[in-house]
Amino acid sequence: MDFNIGDQVLVIDEDFSGVVKIIKDNVITIETSDGFLLDYQSRELVKKKSDKSIKEGLFFNSSINEIISEKEQPKRKQQHTKAKERYEPTMEVDLHINQLVKSSKGMSNHDMLTLQLDTARRQLEFAMAKRIQKIVFIHGVGEGVLKVELEYLFARYNNVKFYDANYQKYGLGATEVYILQSVAPN
Repeated sequence: MDFNIGDQVLVIDEDFSGVVKIIKDNVITIETSDGFLLDYQSRELVKKKSDKSIKEGLFFNSSINEIISEKEQPKRKQQHTKAKERYEPTMEVDLHINQLVKSSKGMSNHDMLTLQLDTARRQLEFAMAKRIQKIVFIHGVGEGVLKVELEYLFARYNNVKFYDANYQKYGLGATEVYILQSVAPN
């Protein structure tokens, strides 16, 4: 870059500016606003553009009215989903007997277990048909009979993976099922 005596310059990588006072080969001496003379290599300096040329550069190809109208146009809001929400199951099935029937009076333990397992199988088949990837089956803690039976049911499907659901949300009483979409069910 060619410099002339009297040019306003900025120092690269430092917070200095000044006026060129002496040019000797590649060494340029500038005077800062405080009156100090500092020597720099020409590659360490750039010419400072005048405020007028900066303003002209900003509005070079557009008028002020175009810029105002662009700023006044409403921007589309982007919808962001939180990472936690992305991985939340889309379907929950509560298998507590009081959620499935109005009254369990007169039902044996076997009848209740059969109803719970039939409900779980129906909901799992529904999720597969609707291509729902994640389901949480809420079975409660109890003696663990329903949980064991559910695991036996899920193990019969080769397109299903299951594991304990989020402990913070469900405690020990829920199983999360992930349905693989690319594998055919049994």
